[in-house]
Amino acid sequence: MSLTLFECAGGNVVLPGLVLVDREDGGHLCVNPPRGVWERGELAPRELALWSFLVAATGRAMLEVLPQLEGGCINYWEAGNWALNDEAEPQGPKNPRDHRSVHLHLFGRSRRATHPSWRWGEAPRFPDFADRGAWASAFEPLRVDERRDVVERTETLLKSEYGA
Repeated sequence: MSLTLFECAGGNVVLPGLVLVDREDGGHLCVNPPRGVWERGELAPRELALWSFLVAATGRAMLEVLPQLEGGCINYWEAGNWALNDEAEPQGPKNPRDHRSVHLHLFGRSRRATHPSWRWGEAPRFPDFADRGAWASAFEPLRVDERRDVVERTETLLKSEYGA
């Protein structure tokens, strides 16, 4: 289950229930838009702008406050494919409009990443749906102090850079 860390008019920042990047390899947060949609084009222009501000501020905050990201970067990843897998609940074929929910993964990419799926200079490697839990089981989420620092910097950036 995801843990909401911050909420504003642009949406919310969450620590996902299934962490896909270990904190030492860069960390993983998700940013949800202000309302649930299956495709980002369904957001009103203002909603899309505010969500974009939140995404940018959160990514920048991660880069600025997480020591493991020194010299690193963020991969912004919108997917939602696992929700459409026939084995995902409810089991069976799914219509994306009914089962996909737009969210943006922010994957910290550390130059010193040790997990083979997150090696610096390589594209991420994700497992099949059935293997996702075992693959991610050893990944540690960002610590409480790291999450707090990211949220505080995100709030500051939203105000100072985006007037939000």
